[in-house]
Amino acid sequence: MTTALLTDHYELTMLQAALADGTAHRRSVFELFARRLHAGRRYGVVAGTGRLLDALEDFRFDEAAVAWLRENDVVDGVTADWLGDYRFSGDVHGYAEGELFFPGSPVLVVEGSFAEAVVLETVFLSILNHDSAIASAAARMIGAAGERPCIEMGSRRTHEWSAVAAARAAYVAGFAATSNLQAGRSHAIPTTGTSAHSFTLLHDTERDAFTAQVDSLGVGTTLLVDTYDIAEAVRLGVEVAGTSLGAVRIDSGDLVSLAHAVRHQLDELGATGTRIVVTSDLDEHAIATLAAAPVDGYGVGTALVTGSGAPTSGFVYKLVAREGNDGTLLPVAKKSLDKASVGGRKYALRRRSPQGVAQAEVVGIGEPPVDDGDDRTLLVPMVRGGRRVHHDTLEDARARHRDAVAELPAPARRISRGEPVIETIIESPEEHP
Repeated sequence: MTTALLTDHYELTMLQAALADGTAHRRSVFELFARRLHAGRRYGVVAGTGRLLDALEDFRFDEAAVAWLRENDVVDGVTADWLGDYRFSGDVHGYAEGELFFPGSPVLVVEGSFAEAVVLETVFLSILNHDSAIASAAARMIGAAGERPCIEMGSRRTHEWSAVAAARAAYVAGFAATSNLQAGRSHAIPTTGTSAHSFTLLHDTERDAFTAQVDSLGVGTTLLVDTYDIAEAVRLGVEVAGTSLGAVRIDSGDLVSLAHAVRHQLDELGATGTRIVVTSDLDEHAIATLAAAPVDGYGVGTALVTGSGAPTSGFVYKLVAREGNDGTLLPVAKKSLDKASVGGRKYALRRRSPQGVAQAEVVGIGEPPVDDGDDRTLLVPMVRGGRRVHHDTLEDARARHRDAVAELPAPARRISRGEPVIETIIESPEEHP
């Protein structure tokens, strides 16, 4: 299926006017970045890069799409013909998936003709804004959870395909599994799930429900114990499955006190290896309050798939350089008071101490910043001459994310509100004669 119509009408009206006056073929550089982080966040997480590159490969105005554009007078005949032959032939550099970003980070740099690059704006922004918002929230939850695993289970709280993308983004940031089967099929993410309250209510007694589940799934299953009385359900669960019962799940109530009570009861019953999993509208703050409770894992839904209060990353896609009449590349910038951009093609590195601790995001204009020997280059080639050259796996992204978080200074791990954990430094070429 083509991704070309996952765009806004004005992308094509700009294209039409630029084709008409001859500026459409000017060499241009677009940059995707965030002016600021969501209020109180210490860093952001790049996610969706793989999906973006897939979307670019499928970005073709096929016969049906072009016919629809003609029939609805979206573009004129010349523009429709141009779109029918569209193939991106430029270059894309970007922060690899799992990497961290800060205000002003040039997360994606797209170079090509104005015509080729401008029509990619909406689809690129829609993917990276959504997936990076989910991954950024997920990273905070993983930080609060420590070594305890988190399971993504928010499918019913968002659009059906957003749910698949959310599961993928959460996995990049360190979630262990998802409840979404399409995410499992599409992205090879581990899936998990046992039963809901409806299964217990279906049966004449809670014992019948537990017996049916254990008979079908084995003693290692997870029993949901808060349909009626939790203490009685825990007793029944161990009676039915034995002391090798895999886990119990608590989905309501005061989770801290209940976790302590259930742990004590399980231990008294001899089920010392039975794990306790908690759900119930968890976010990073709720997970943090459970840090001292005897909890073995978290199931997270609504807060995760809505970005825990920040459903978008605030990315914008701006023209930062374009070809002048003499053929040179000229910096251009938006000068709006609260939406200004910085002109010029960007390069970036993560400045680190000799001990490998991140100190700053350094962005060079027109040329790469100087590496003092301890720094790390951030932009990697993704597309060259229209051909995809970046093929990282999700496991690559997960490993990169772990490494990037590990090099941050200690305040980054706090989930309390605060400023970005490192500053962004913009360097102009004249600073390095």
